[in-house]
Amino acid sequence: MSLPTHSAVQTRGGTTIDPSPPLERSVRRELDAVIGEYRQTAAAYSPATAILWERIGTALEGGKLTRPRLAMLGHEAFGGRDTRRVITLGCAFELLHGSLLMHDDVIDRDFTRRGRPTLSAHYRDEALAQGKSPADAEHAGHAAAIIAGDLLLAASIKLALKAAGSLPAAAAIEHSFHQAIHNAGAGELEDLLFSLAGSPAKVPEVLRMEELKTAAYSFQVPLQAGALLAGADAEEAAALGAIGSQLGVAYQLIDDVLGTFGDPAVTGKSIESDLREGKSTILTAMASTTPAFAANLQLFREHRTDVATLRESLQRTGAESLARQLAEELCHGATQSAHQLRLPAHVSAALEDFASLILHRGV
Repeated sequence: MSLPTHSAVQTRGGTTIDPSPPLERSVRRELDAVIGEYRQTAAAYSPATAILWERIGTALEGGKLTRPRLAMLGHEAFGGRDTRRVITLGCAFELLHGSLLMHDDVIDRDFTRRGRPTLSAHYRDEALAQGKSPADAEHAGHAAAIIAGDLLLAASIKLALKAAGSLPAAAAIEHSFHQAIHNAGAGELEDLLFSLAGSPAKVPEVLRMEELKTAAYSFQVPLQAGALLAGADAEEAAALGAIGSQLGVAYQLIDDVLGTFGDPAVTGKSIESDLREGKSTILTAMASTTPAFAANLQLFREHRTDVATLRESLQRTGAESLARQLAEELCHGATQSAHQLRLPAHVSAALEDFASLILHRGV
């Protein structure tokens, strides 16, 4: 669910994607102010919660602020000029992202993210230092992450409502933001249930899950809400959001590929974790129609073969190239749709740069 950190990226075609320093500074300044205010308020009634907010702030550092950038693009696509509101809206999406990551760490039972200890790891380690058992210490870490995620979720909704304010589109923006939350929850649930099933999910099921879990809140709704903030009507905003959805699904497909065939030094993720945890990815969905892989997968589930053998079997199916081809088709569809909407040239160019960045991650 997380997007990679970078300062500036050059696409294969030579285009540099600028993280927009003025926007980045403004977003980080507002995020720092919001978290600082919550920390200061909490200090008056719960020093422990003030410490939690401080650790939340640390956990939110870094990242390339994709969601605020997309919200700004959506705003500029329809002539929006209210920079203050769109920055606040972008911050709301960043807080939502932080909330979902906190909860995702609990769901996946992870204590590292991108090679760094998670917030939950700090509370786990403190519990271990106090003499708690490993099981109780892990429980403490996960519990703290749930609480932190809940606090961030509440803060994100408050900030989104502040951004919409008394605008005519306030209700539509609020609805979009809430729908992004519900979609992410639905996607997480489907991801969990797929991992418990006796066989991998099918390709359409995986695509739908990835659309819900990642594409909606990270790509679709930031573009759509930014457009609504600028005065776009519901149909125009939805059309722009649909472009974001295609880009978001393509992003997740490439993420699946890198999660199994990428370089851990670059991705910060084990190339065996998805297979070991039984996750349904686009790779397993495509490969499960191949008898040899299906047989190896069954052996793995019965603990009769190891994950390295399963990974080699997956590689022989050609699922990686098929997944990359599907991601390319989605990105091509997104950029074509952007041209059909007759968006401002710089907005279309930025969306093309996003597509290029997605397709060439890890290359």
